[in-house]
Amino acid sequence: MSTYSGIFNAIGLRDWCDEDKKPSLMSLANLRGDEPNWYDVKFPSLDNLHEACSKIPQTRDMTAGLEDGFLAIRPALRFVLDPLTQPLSWALDGALTAFTETPWWFLVPLLVLGCFFISKSIRIAGLVAAFLAFFLFTDHYTYAMETLAIIFVCTFICVLLGVPIGIYMSKSDRAQRAITPVLDMLQTLPTFVYLIPLIFLFKITEPKLYGMAIILYAIVPVVRLTNLGIRLVDQSVIEAANAYGLTSRQKLIGVEIPLALPNIMAGVNQTIMMSLAMVVIASLVSAPGLGTLVLDGINNLRLGVGFVAGFAIVLLAILLDRVSKAALDRINAAQADNQ
Repeated sequence: MSTYSGIFNAIGLRDWCDEDKKPSLMSLANLRGDEPNWYDVKFPSLDNLHEACSKIPQTRDMTAGLEDGFLAIRPALRFVLDPLTQPLSWALDGALTAFTETPWWFLVPLLVLGCFFISKSIRIAGLVAAFLAFFLFTDHYTYAMETLAIIFVCTFICVLLGVPIGIYMSKSDRAQRAITPVLDMLQTLPTFVYLIPLIFLFKITEPKLYGMAIILYAIVPVVRLTNLGIRLVDQSVIEAANAYGLTSRQKLIGVEIPLALPNIMAGVNQTIMMSLAMVVIASLVSAPGLGTLVLDGINNLRLGVGFVAGFAIVLLAILLDRVSKAALDRINAAQADNQ
């Protein structure tokens, strides 16, 4: 790094750079004073500059500083977040108990009837019944119900939080400018990155660990599409509502949300799919369900176990997608009839 050493020498920082420098053997190139060719000059990264000036921290010093800073504020974060997130653990534990302890001969017909009520389609209800029968036949029923319970809880919370945030964004351009970068970050972060800070914050055995990861990953579509749906409401309809003297709350509940419902339901559909994708990844941090079988197949090279579990996840994804899209089609058809 004689090039950068020369720069520090030229600006008079050599004594400062060498204050804490430990004696080391100099390379033959340094003894001879050879200058590298222009095409051999390395980019002035932290590590390369550290070689020329020991006062400049290395990359590992920066990452260690970030970790130390996070660990320093961890007790305060846990003090604030533990009470706020504890209901999530209770909800996940309760849903897992309800879905796994309820006898199959009661829960399966209940799920089939619920899907028929949502979709109003015998074909979709029959498809749901066939998929549940496959889970029972292959002894994957309990794992599938665990996955389904987690998805139900996390999707419900995503809708409960995401729709109001989307409404707030649709009513305020300033809020949209502030929240959009956060949504962009959540949408572009790799799935494994969500787990890193949460592992430091919560115990590996706490359900809220994987619950928070799923919610943060899956909440983005419902927020974005709620915001988009309300902003796309025809302005002539809003003007007519104003002419009738409706208040802002009456317009929102009686006009804007019903007209934006197809977009909101499309966001819910995407949230369900993203929850399913993340719950499989979350098996790395003790999330129960079909993901644990996939992880077992990978860790122990059990091809059959991993393949059948993966196929069961595909069937569960198809089931959730068909039911949610059928609900969306019903809403679209109802709005078309009203028009």
